[in-house]
Amino acid sequence: MVRIAILSPSVSGGDAVGNDVLGMFGALDRRGHEVRVYAESGSLDGIEVRRASRLGNFLKNPNDLLIYHFSMGWQPGLELMRKLSCKIAVRYHNVTPPEFFTNLSASHEQMGRTGREQLKHIARSRHSLYLSASEYNMRELLEAGAEPSRNFVLPPFHHIDLLDSVNPDPQTLETYGDGQTNILMVGRVVPHKGHTSLIEAFANYYYNYNSNSRLFIVGKQDEAFRAYYELLRRLVSTLNLEQSVIFTGGVTDEELKAYYMISHLFMITSQHEGFCVPLVEAMSMKLPILAYSSSAIPGTVGDAGVVWDERNPLLMAESIDCLMKDEGLRAGLGEKGLTRYRNLFTNRKIEDEFIRILGGLR
Repeated sequence: MVRIAILSPSVSGGDAVGNDVLGMFGALDRRGHEVRVYAESGSLDGIEVRRASRLGNFLKNPNDLLIYHFSMGWQPGLELMRKLSCKIAVRYHNVTPPEFFTNLSASHEQMGRTGREQLKHIARSRHSLYLSASEYNMRELLEAGAEPSRNFVLPPFHHIDLLDSVNPDPQTLETYGDGQTNILMVGRVVPHKGHTSLIEAFANYYYNYNSNSRLFIVGKQDEAFRAYYELLRRLVSTLNLEQSVIFTGGVTDEELKAYYMISHLFMITSQHEGFCVPLVEAMSMKLPILAYSSSAIPGTVGDAGVVWDERNPLLMAESIDCLMKDEGLRAGLGEKGLTRYRNLFTNRKIEDEFIRILGGLR
């Protein structure tokens, strides 16, 4: 069996990259490979995360394999790949364009700018494989000069199996399972997620259709984006929705499951996604989806929801109302979502495709 290293600038359990790393590690470890995880910072439950600078001590043979998770500008990653003589697979999660961080976080803006610059170099480096999390990501690589025959789409591994196995938090169920219409968005509170559009759409629904409703914004609030979070808070206050727009912050798996269970639909107005795992979580929970079309969102949603090209909060509010008044339509979309999840996005399906793609390495 070959030695395989999984490399990321940083890695932690609970986020999209961390869950993908865990999924890859498990799939390879179960097949008897010697697998190690390397990063500049971070930790994973049950798996040692080694310092990235020591990678060269492990991968010494041409048949060894490096899987590099590319999601931000990181010069040490490029330097490590240049020094190695083994096979290299690039896992492309997408790099958030820097303009989303302008005047909010100089460090994130710089990482985004560097990452978009490095995209061309990585695409043209003729690495052994390119594993994109979505068709949208693969198009970016191909447009940047990657060779089509080396490119494959592989949805990211996720923690939905864990969500299935845990019991929903009873306090969350009791507090919010009160008959109100619950609308859910899951994702970090960061600028490219389009929360202002989300709040504006909900405000139009609340005031024009149903004041017995609430919006849950479930996700971690990064200290680096305090100004963005405060902007959202001011918007909620201006709209007089402090009691109806609920920022939960980071939640446990039990709480997350409860929020999915007590919600009537999942709504997202994000401006940039490389895949968007919460959409798949919603599908697995038979929760109908309402979204604006951007980046990878249409490709991930497929027929499991309503996706609008027009960024119009009035249209979005009317769509919420139509879905809430038509229980059969909501149920039908929920069933389509579950079918799409089972056909394309289970960890078992992803693992089988991952191993099949790696089996073609030359």
